[in-house]
Amino acid sequence: MLIKEYRICMPLTTEEYRVGQLYTISKHSHQESEKGEGVEVVKNEPHEDPVHGPGQFTEKRVHLSSKLPSWARAVTPRIFYITEKAWNYYPYTITADGHSLQCSFLPKFSIYIETKYEDNCGDSENIFRSDKILGDHEVSFLDIAFDEIPERYYRSLEDPRFFSSVKTGRGPLREGWRQHTKPIMCSYKLVSVKFEVWGLQTRVEQFVHKVIRDILLIGHRQAFAWVDEWCGMTMEEVRCYERATQEATNELIGLVAPTISVSEVGQPTATHSAPASAPSTPLSDEAPDFLAPPKTRQRKKSAPETLTLPALRERTGAE
Repeated sequence: MLIKEYRICMPLTTEEYRVGQLYTISKHSHQESEKGEGVEVVKNEPHEDPVHGPGQFTEKRVHLSSKLPSWARAVTPRIFYITEKAWNYYPYTITADGHSLQCSFLPKFSIYIETKYEDNCGDSENIFRSDKILGDHEVSFLDIAFDEIPERYYRSLEDPRFFSSVKTGRGPLREGWRQHTKPIMCSYKLVSVKFEVWGLQTRVEQFVHKVIRDILLIGHRQAFAWVDEWCGMTMEEVRCYERATQEATNELIGLVAPTISVSEVGQPTATHSAPASAPSTPLSDEAPDFLAPPKTRQRKKSAPETLTLPALRERTGAE
């Protein structure tokens, strides 16, 4: 098992990011979905934990078959998805076992993510006091403005170095912004990757961590770049947007009937324990070093700069 801690600062408060996170995950998931591919929401319901109190449980299936790089498609079945189960007790999300993210055909592969959000610049030490951590683990600061992301996912409108929020007046972000920006918050993410296959474990776990790093950077960049879209929304409004988006996404994928029940707090459901979710992002077309397949497929063209969801806006406004 390879464990790393990622710290991602944002020019927001934790209370603001609570809304921004839900909005960003919903919109991004819809953008990355199409017929037969994307993020299928299976469950989204209130959950009561005896220790952490009221929260939200979500279960998703991330269908990836055609979005996998060519080297991965060669060794995976046609029907491929990752099951993601998340328990969100914001500003704290926790996983109690190692089966939060699982491939449909790789039982020996799992990802465990524990997340905490705090209003600081990432200077809280030993924030994860977990008996699951054996010895020291690597801590990496991810800079949403100046750390590179894969070129194919770059959008100039989502670049924090150039983006300026009309509603909040925040941005663009300059060198050293974490030391002088107010407000500021940090997402602390403890990520454990396990791939129990002899001979491939280390390399696969390192490769998956690289993919997760890119996903985290892209998701947090978008949350800031879309701040003028979600700023000012109440939790009730963002839950309404989330429900409308999830129904539209499920309908687009065409895998299940679009009947998702989303609410903030309700009657307790069965006990669950698992990690926070992150926006799903298609994997890179570049094979890891330990695999060297022929590159016969051309890269797909980048998605458009922006994606409007007129149907969702009409549906949300009508509720």
